[in-house]
Amino acid sequence: MTQEQSLYIPMGVKPDTEWFPGFGKPQLLQTFIGSSASVLLALFLWFVKGSVPLAVVTFLTGVSASVMMTTKDRNNLSVLDQVRFMVRFMKAQKVYPYRAMKEWPWPEQKP
Repeated sequence: MTQEQSLYIPMGVKPDTEWFPGFGKPQLLQTFIGSSASVLLALFLWFVKGSVPLAVVTFLTGVSASVMMTTKDRNNLSVLDQVRFMVRFMKAQKVYPYRAMKEWPWPEQKP
């Protein structure tokens, strides 16, 4: 009755299904948002400059950059995650003012 059981968790197993290594449903949503932003930027450049090749290159660069920034590596981190961690660290409190106080108020003894 008192047998010790061990749990084996293999390395590299991820809870979400992925279409290719490091890219699943959450990354697809992030890529869609980045691609939408690149479409808006390409349309803006097309209206302002009137150059179709510039707009096409901007759109394709934005889509490929959003895929590369959201794909996770072997350590389950992406470029976007690293940027989020750096921003959160920059916002975090880094100065901890400390005021020393007497912990035990002993009456002063005179020799």
